[in-house]
Amino acid sequence: MREFTSPAPAGPPATGGLADSLYDTAERTSGLIQLARRAEGDPQWHEVTATAFRDEVLALAKGLLTRGIRYGDRVALMSRTRYEWTLFDYALWSIGAITVPIYPTAAPEQVRWILAETQAVACLVEDEDHAMTVGAVCDALPDLTGIWQLDRGCVASITEDGRGVPDSLVHRQRLGVSAENVATVVYTSGTTGRPKGCLLTHANLASAADALLDGWAEVFADTGGGQPSTLLFLPLAHVYGRTVQIAAIRGGFRIGHIPEVSTEALLPALASYRPTFLHLVPYVFDKVFQQARRAAEEAGRGELFEQARQVAVEWATAREQRALGDGPGPGPRLRLRHLAYERTVYQRLRAVLGGRVRGVMCGGSTLNRDLALFFSGIGLSLYEGYGLTETSAAITANPAGRQKLGTVGRPVPGASVAVADDGEVWVRGAGVFGGYLNHPECTEESLYDGWFGTGDLGRLDEDGYLTLTGRKKDLIVTSSGKNLAPATLEERVQSHPLVSQCLVVGDDRPYVAALITLDPPALAHWLKSHGREQLDPWAVLSDEQLHAEIQRAVAAANTAVSRAESIRAFRLLPREFGIDQGLMTPSLKLRRSAITEYYRPDIEELYTP
Repeated sequence: MREFTSPAPAGPPATGGLADSLYDTAERTSGLIQLARRAEGDPQWHEVTATAFRDEVLALAKGLLTRGIRYGDRVALMSRTRYEWTLFDYALWSIGAITVPIYPTAAPEQVRWILAETQAVACLVEDEDHAMTVGAVCDALPDLTGIWQLDRGCVASITEDGRGVPDSLVHRQRLGVSAENVATVVYTSGTTGRPKGCLLTHANLASAADALLDGWAEVFADTGGGQPSTLLFLPLAHVYGRTVQIAAIRGGFRIGHIPEVSTEALLPALASYRPTFLHLVPYVFDKVFQQARRAAEEAGRGELFEQARQVAVEWATAREQRALGDGPGPGPRLRLRHLAYERTVYQRLRAVLGGRVRGVMCGGSTLNRDLALFFSGIGLSLYEGYGLTETSAAITANPAGRQKLGTVGRPVPGASVAVADDGEVWVRGAGVFGGYLNHPECTEESLYDGWFGTGDLGRLDEDGYLTLTGRKKDLIVTSSGKNLAPATLEERVQSHPLVSQCLVVGDDRPYVAALITLDPPALAHWLKSHGREQLDPWAVLSDEQLHAEIQRAVAAANTAVSRAESIRAFRLLPREFGIDQGLMTPSLKLRRSAITEYYRPDIEELYTP
């Protein structure tokens, strides 16, 4: 077993509850801008000082006490990412309650399961649809006594209820919260079965946030002298988004919220908010890149964009080699070529992200190395990381100034990573959870002497950088006994502009095959550039020219593996895998077993002579 440990953070271990930092900041720096908010449809951001936010949190906490919420009660939050989520998080933590995030896209049965298992006494919802979802299952939930709806003014009404409650009552509750108390029950994405609730303590989440602040302080401070700020659009129902929220509050950063992840909503928000650093998932990088490439091609500048892309990749590769002591860095000719594209291409791309972004941290799934090099080459400091719900988000990340793009970095401060003989990644650190709610057998299988078995496969290099190679449960074993981790093939196929998703199959089959979906905007652009009309979704199944294009993508991907591991057949599907079909998790991970069952007839045809 190979193991690597990072030095512990410089500061002392986290103590007390997560809400304490909010009150401490307001006491020390009352005028600090802590958040920025805007009403739906309002393009203007309105700043909220640390004192103002503390007062809102305190007033809401008093109202929650009058609504019967007590120390240790579990309260569910079912909403998109918005200011009020952060407000409720800190108000509930102020009185020692435990929050239970639920994805706003969750099906009624998932909602019922989470509310029942956690014995939630109340549920905050965003709108009427969410209220109806909870209402449809509440008969089976005897512990649930309240449903509060954001869009019907529940913040104001709950706050009003608490007007007569003394502040001291909240503070007595808050000061009784210790770092070892459970802060939240966050459910796993459920890629391999029913989601399980992870018991994350105040110490788990604070330690994860503090490791981020300690290890990447220079990244967040790179603002030209201004206050660091970030725009949060990751789902707060996911542990990654929650840890970013906590780090921003603890670090004194300005934080804004946006509920939509679509590029149509995201890009205007970035332009108006102008953050200095971002936390993204690979999906957003890919969408921004594809949109920029299509725009360049439609403007007749496709060749220029491709040349600029190649130069950015070469530039980032040379700089990476220099940082790691493996090369001299960009040469004179490359520097001149890079400078030539700075104003015509790179500056414009950075402007799409608001124009002030310097550092970008990426997690959630694996980012294609070439795509990572491209964004690094246009002037963004890119830091890939890796974590799970069970580790309170990041357990590894690329260190500042010594990134190895394509890896997920080294253990965060105070954490350890080991790779077992079978390739499974094991991790240890202050962010690792204490177990699953009501699942002692799963806890026992996953935790051993402080180490957590992630179920992911990977390898550690001599410098302690971790590269992920797949999921243990995703391993495909063909009928000839060949073992294959499908992630590499899938990632390479998906690098083609037309491809949206790829799922490799082949368990107990004579060869490897794939199900492939297409990106609708990219397909429309491809058809237009080939002088063709829009295709009916079902026509993609038999279009010869389209199949030939995807065959080239598959052939290129196959060059990375042996013949026995290569994709021998593929099937184009008429629509993308979606959350609504139950084929993706809310965090946009593929549910392999659900997809193979849903498309069983298509898979059978791939193996029919």
